[in-house]
Amino acid sequence: MAKQRRKPKFEKTMITLTVTTAFCVFVSLFFFKAQLSSINIEVEKLKKEVSKQEKVNESLTMKVNELVSLENMQLVAAQSGLEYNNNNIIVIQK
Repeated sequence: MAKQRRKPKFEKTMITLTVTTAFCVFVSLFFFKAQLSSINIEVEKLKKEVSKQEKVNESLTMKVNELVSLENMQLVAAQSGLEYNNNNIIVIQK
């Protein structure tokens, strides 16, 4: 009968260390992928919020441009009793 060879203490320690390291690597990979997925979801939510805010800003810009228009100013001036007097305008030419 052949004798079974006993593994030295160093070899057992190295095997245990390798298995432990491999387990830790797999657990950390799983954890980091879960974190990455969570962050990606948050990024998509923020992109939607930014898009929504850009639409609101565009709408407000259009509203401001509408209120600043010459026709609107003339209408408000007429309602306030003001009138446009072309004689008060002086054109300077070179």
